[in-house]
Amino acid sequence: MQALFGIIYHFIGGVASGSFYIPYKKVKGWSWETYWLVGGLFSWLIIPPIVAWLTIPQFTDIIANAAFSTLFWIFFWGLLWGIGGLMYGLGMRYLGMSLGNSVLLGFTSAFGSLAPPIYYDLAGIEGKVTFTQLVQSTWGNVVLLGVVLCLVGIYICGKAGFLKEKELPEEKKKDSVKEFNLKKGLIVCIVSGILSAGFNYGIEAGAALADSANEIWKAANPDAGVNFLFRNNVIYVVLLWGGLSTNLVWCLILNLRNKTFGDYTNTKAPLRKNYLFCAIAGTTWFMQYLFYGMGESKLGNGASSWILHMAFIILVANFWGFALKEWSGVSRKTRRTIMLGIGMIILAVIVVGYGNSLHN
Repeated sequence: MQALFGIIYHFIGGVASGSFYIPYKKVKGWSWETYWLVGGLFSWLIIPPIVAWLTIPQFTDIIANAAFSTLFWIFFWGLLWGIGGLMYGLGMRYLGMSLGNSVLLGFTSAFGSLAPPIYYDLAGIEGKVTFTQLVQSTWGNVVLLGVVLCLVGIYICGKAGFLKEKELPEEKKKDSVKEFNLKKGLIVCIVSGILSAGFNYGIEAGAALADSANEIWKAANPDAGVNFLFRNNVIYVVLLWGGLSTNLVWCLILNLRNKTFGDYTNTKAPLRKNYLFCAIAGTTWFMQYLFYGMGESKLGNGASSWILHMAFIILVANFWGFALKEWSGVSRKTRRTIMLGIGMIILAVIVVGYGNSLHN
């Protein structure tokens, strides 16, 4: 039953992540950097501490008493993730919800599985799973198989993108994705997918904070036989400071370069609606990690939880991609190609999750 609840929570989180960009499409008269920053302030600065305060009343004490090194590494990974998150928005602009998310999240899944073991091997850190162990163990080989399948799926999705670009005239491609640009989009999504895995590393780096929240909750609920549902919420506060720093600096630079500071008070734009849709988008974005933490507390497997989270996002994002007619007008061959690529990535995610479950 605990596992079932964990899967349900991850599904809700996937729906939130795969859907959060939709309200941005309702914003009128603002540049990308303006609505991305306004929505981001809700995602990274306003909502996380409110949720932490509602669920962990002592969250400020936990952060204040944490070791500096712990806070530094949480913030560091948040900073790198912030670059990936920033480029996520660009990826959606250039490729759309379906192709963009498939490529980006495919790389996030693959890199999130391989980067830590390689680092632990090179750094000689004990007590961690290394790349050598992956190669020499059955469960590790399953994980590596999943990574290979993921890369194959990304290649197939990329091929579908090339077919789409070749088949459709410029005006048709931009009916659903106004700034469609395959080359820029693929580069942005690859880099973003790699850096976005930093969020998972940040959660791992902040395990001590989550453990403190868990201990406080168990002390107040001695009869509880499960982990605290909201224990990760205290990590998000610090982790998202890193994301805020990256995105704030870059968006303000773009505001200055593009002379778009006037967007925030431009009465020619529907300001109330714009701020409302940005608030909805930003809040919805954060909900993915609220439910991710809830799902992880039930499944008790960070690696498999991350993979499951990615799978649900890919499914939901592609639902929106097809609903928004991003593949309208393409041939059956192209449509079959993107479906095959999506299916391959989802299969890869399942295989990686299965490999991690064998280990645990």
